[in-house]
Amino acid sequence: MDLTVWRTFVTVCRLGSLSAAATELHHTQSAVSRQIAGLERQFGVSLVERHARGVRPTAAGEVFRRHAVATLNEADRAVRAVRDVRDGRGDRPLAIGATPSLAAGLVPEAVRDLLRREGPVRWSLVPALSAPLHSRVVAGDLDLAVITDAPPGLPADPRVERRFLGLDEMVVVLPLGHPRAGDGRVPVAALADETWTEDNDGSAALLRRHAARAGVDARIDLTAADLPGKLALVATGHAIALIPGVLTRALRADVTTVGLVDPPSRGIYTITPRRDLHPLAAPLLDLLAGAFVPHRPDGSAAVARSCTTD
Repeated sequence: MDLTVWRTFVTVCRLGSLSAAATELHHTQSAVSRQIAGLERQFGVSLVERHARGVRPTAAGEVFRRHAVATLNEADRAVRAVRDVRDGRGDRPLAIGATPSLAAGLVPEAVRDLLRREGPVRWSLVPALSAPLHSRVVAGDLDLAVITDAPPGLPADPRVERRFLGLDEMVVVLPLGHPRAGDGRVPVAALADETWTEDNDGSAALLRRHAARAGVDARIDLTAADLPGKLALVATGHAIALIPGVLTRALRADVTTVGLVDPPSRGIYTITPRRDLHPLAAPLLDLLAGAFVPHRPDGSAAVARSCTTD
């Protein structure tokens, strides 16, 4: 598949300008326009719209952009891998997956320690939700993934080895200046009148279950496309949100957190294929187990446990 047109579209979206994209790609503006128009004919929908300062993706264009970026990144990795083999640098790169909250801090920190110990290593990191990460480990696309048992939970799959790192308490993220900022643990009933935002079904299910146990409803009125979008809605005062405690060390500066009474929690696990284990997977697993320190809003730290399960 020729991905040139896809790359052109992604560049137009990034720069917000047909002429700027043409300059960067060394095309003419008319050629860029023709490529975008060809994509729109292929899909039967408008992908970009003009505004005062240039162009921006439509709703359909934004969906396509996200998938196109992921596809182009994978294609670039494939090209580099083939060239490495051609040039005699055929060492197998370490392909790691992690849920967005774990990819924001815990996993990169563990890889940093691995590189310090092992020396230069080619590696990649794929952020995604637990179910697709599990599928990619099974398919052989990933050597290791760090996932959670948040709803709908983890499948019992004999094709992977699962290792428990510990339990992670969920916390509530608030905009700075919120009346509850600085409080200790609060009951979820005290937040019943708030507007909540969520970015995935698993986190929303944890929130609804926790609220139901307290006899209240959580009004999830706003939906975010991803974790950064969810935090942006909180930072700008539109909503509050439930987030993993492990994410607190990587939060943006314009939000704060508060703990919940009897909070919901999720288990953190690593999964690896039972066969063809990457040589560096085992040392990275040990580093992840040692690095995981469950967050506690009251300042205490739980002792992380590790075990191997089927």
